[in-house]
Amino acid sequence: MSTGTRPALTRLVRNVPRAAVAAVAAFALTACGGGSEKAESKPSGSAKSAAFPVTVEHKYGSTTIEAEPKKVVTLGLSDQDAVLALGVKPVGSVDWFKEQPYGKWPWTKEKWGSTPPQIVGERDEYNVEKIAALKPDLIIAQYSGMKKEQYDTLSKIAKVVAQPKGHEDYQAPWQDMTRQIGKALGKDAETEQLIAGIDARFKAVRDKHPEWKGKTVTVGEPYEPGKFSAFSPKDPKVIFLSEMGFTTSEKYRAALGKENIADLSVERLDVMEADRTVWLGTPDTEKVMKADPLYKKTKVHQEKRDLFLPYDSPDIGAALSFNTVLSIPYAIDQVVPRLEAIK
Repeated sequence: MSTGTRPALTRLVRNVPRAAVAAVAAFALTACGGGSEKAESKPSGSAKSAAFPVTVEHKYGSTTIEAEPKKVVTLGLSDQDAVLALGVKPVGSVDWFKEQPYGKWPWTKEKWGSTPPQIVGERDEYNVEKIAALKPDLIIAQYSGMKKEQYDTLSKIAKVVAQPKGHEDYQAPWQDMTRQIGKALGKDAETEQLIAGIDARFKAVRDKHPEWKGKTVTVGEPYEPGKFSAFSPKDPKVIFLSEMGFTTSEKYRAALGKENIADLSVERLDVMEADRTVWLGTPDTEKVMKADPLYKKTKVHQEKRDLFLPYDSPDIGAALSFNTVLSIPYAIDQVVPRLEAIK
């Protein structure tokens, strides 16, 4: 079973090469005028807002931000969305979906306008030299796999708010990550309004479709002949569906364990059996899978309870992968009608 060349945006959060941060740490320190002095400095010319100082706890401790950040770099794969939603344009961001300069997605295109960010890395491999050259006063890494070594190096450049504590990398709820970002920016009230608005959208879907409550769902992606990926119940794509009332089966949860993505052979298609099975991929995914002899034998296919969603054109899979305060409304508008069509 194959869908051809996999989109560059997939295979996003596992076995990602780590940045060789130590090799460029000296440059970073030089560019910023030293370590501890820079880490404690305040943004030049920034008035102290009533919201500051704020202290944000995270995976690697806590970070105190003394004054309103003026130049923000986001290193989490989707962090830029919440920052943009709160009225701040990051000066730097990482590449994830190979869609420089971050002007493609319909939920952020207008917010970026003509000032896209500097690309400062790809996924979890950060270009410390580029980050240092931007002279940020805040670095945010929420939907991220940032390691302690990377955190320590980047903390010599600017204040760093790492992943939320208490969660595996890439598995923190979007609400938690949004609140971390909002607190770091001194915008708690605005953040709660954003979250409340999204919660209301999900509640409206649940109220309209009480029949979805408790129905099981699985989310996967075929990526080479004979193999597919299954996404964790804590993956943004599965979380999105769970907030509309769906749940996951014990078999599915057991197959994933603590992994964010599990690679399985087509002999394990039984793991994907559910009331609704969602497949992400290219425009050819549906045609290729429906021609596969093993997939033809699955109940979910025979009973027409499977749903095939493209990553882009329209950008449904991308919106589900981001699962942010900006992408969720777009995803709801795109996915709900498709789910309603399955009887």
